[in-house]
Amino acid sequence: MKRLSMIFKSKANKALDKMEDPRETLDYSYQRQLELLQKVRRGVADVATSRKRVELQINGLEQSSRRLEEQGRKALSVGREDLAREALQRRSSLQTQMADLKVQHDNLQAEEEKLTTASQRLQAKVDSFRTKKETIKATYTAAEAQTRINEAFSGISEEMGDVGLAIQRAEDKTAQMQARAGAIDELLASGALDDFTGTKGDDIQAELDRMGGGMDVELELARMKAELGQGPAPKSAIEPGQPQQQAEPQAQPQQQGQGQTQQLRQPGEGA
Repeated sequence: MKRLSMIFKSKANKALDKMEDPRETLDYSYQRQLELLQKVRRGVADVATSRKRVELQINGLEQSSRRLEEQGRKALSVGREDLAREALQRRSSLQTQMADLKVQHDNLQAEEEKLTTASQRLQAKVDSFRTKKETIKATYTAAEAQTRINEAFSGISEEMGDVGLAIQRAEDKTAQMQARAGAIDELLASGALDDFTGTKGDDIQAELDRMGGGMDVELELARMKAELGQGPAPKSAIEPGQPQQQAEPQAQPQQQGQGQTQQLRQPGEGA
């Protein structure tokens, strides 16, 4: 049971430590100190009120004592010694009450001074704690922000980790789609797959396309040799629709002209 209790306490302490925010704890401590300071001030006010009430009672007894003294003098002046004696007895009782009230007044005044001093000290402590609290909160906030920035730069934060995983998944899917598209193009070109877009070709057309590509290469190679002086200029490809026999009539006028020239010349004549 002790071990189970220790494990439970350690787990609870770890969870609470993870949930605890030092800024909130400091604010709560400062609030408690303000409440304590308010109670001390309220105590000072209560003691001062009691002291003031005792002072009022003392003032009232002093007035009664002076009035009884005057009444006793008046009674003696008219020959009423019995009334004068009664007045003096009452005055003596009031003097005793005033002495007790003065003792209470002194005690209350001393207590008020102690509470006032304690209130001033507590006020100074609260002010100091407030300054330190704000400094610690600002430092903690700056450190927390710096930590998040460093984690973002290093890529170890949860947010940046999720972004990195998303980018990696996007790159993997893009590469997979590119590979699939290339494979489908090769299969279509080889004829392994049928093209349902309406532009399907047959084997003869594919062979003609390959031959046309080879002729273009040969012509380009012959042209480059001619530029380098390694061979004759390449003959242009015959345009579609133009017969090949059109070049023969051009040579017949030249032959006829040569024949006429030979007929005009006689044997033995010079050129």
